[in-house]
Amino acid sequence: MTHATEHADATERAVTHATEHAGATEHADATARADTAAGVRGAAAAQGGGLQLQHVLRPVRDGLVVAGLLFGAYTFAVIAPIAKTVGFDAYAYWSCSLASPYSVLEGQLGAFPYSPVIARLFAPFSALPWESFLVLWLGVLLGTAIWLGGWRASGNATWRRWGWVYVLAFPPVAIELYHGNVQLLIAAAIALGFRFPAAWAFVLLTKVTPGVGLLWFAVRREWRSLGIALGVTGVVVVVSLAVDGGLWRQWIDAEVLTTLRTAPDQPQLPIPLLIRLPAAAALVTWGALTNRRWTVPAAATIALPVLWFAGLSVLAAIPAATRPEMRSRDEAGAAPSTATVAPVAA
Repeated sequence: MTHATEHADATERAVTHATEHAGATEHADATARADTAAGVRGAAAAQGGGLQLQHVLRPVRDGLVVAGLLFGAYTFAVIAPIAKTVGFDAYAYWSCSLASPYSVLEGQLGAFPYSPVIARLFAPFSALPWESFLVLWLGVLLGTAIWLGGWRASGNATWRRWGWVYVLAFPPVAIELYHGNVQLLIAAAIALGFRFPAAWAFVLLTKVTPGVGLLWFAVRREWRSLGIALGVTGVVVVVSLAVDGGLWRQWIDAEVLTTLRTAPDQPQLPIPLLIRLPAAAALVTWGALTNRRWTVPAAATIALPVLWFAGLSVLAAIPAATRPEMRSRDEAGAAPSTATVAPVAA
């Protein structure tokens, strides 16, 4: 009798335990379902908020693009026939004479401001008629702007389709195309410089001070890329010194030192280079430590010898610089230590 009673009690306890376990499981399942539902509702709410923000920002973006394109059209269709100054900077490249490339003062028509390497590069084009050179040169700049905007590039689908329109709608780009300066080519060299560091030679041999962007490689310990950039530039300079040593002295005296002492008397953002250069170095250093490639063209823009409005066209390098195919070989081959540098994103 006692044995049967104990067996019955044990059975009752087992049934009670199973019932409690089933209840706990059901409660846990209900809690999980409630949490999942709450998460779905939260995600839906966040997505809805993002869509609402997108609906607000898209008309603003489109309006700015239309306004920028109208600005460019007005510049060439209305201002150009009146002012007759299309290709003001390009004229200096076409008329550059190796006999005396630095005889015209900075800021005047025909003033050539770049190193003897670039002077020798442009000198043969003086054999062309001015109109032919201008059409050729503006075609190169226009093609560069379209490339910077992402034509046939990988990455964001919107930029692949419309990026070139966005770049052309950027007012400094329109002014750059109007004057025919080299700053769009500098933007392209900076973007290509992540993948092909030798492209930095063009930056260093033209505007010089935007070369502060090379701190990107130094901070990230990408010594191979830094060595290529400086090595190629150094070899070109040594050869040029052997051939055009006298022109280098003229360039330093007439252009470099003069620009450092007195900025040209033309419209510009009046912030001294001695203030902008350390700021640019700080920006690119922070960008290198936090893996923000956009800081390199931004710092190069800040560090331009003279900060013209058209100089802001260097910022057009930002979308190109952040493309996956522009990753450096150092980035692709051996990512920097995460103790000091953030991991490289594609």
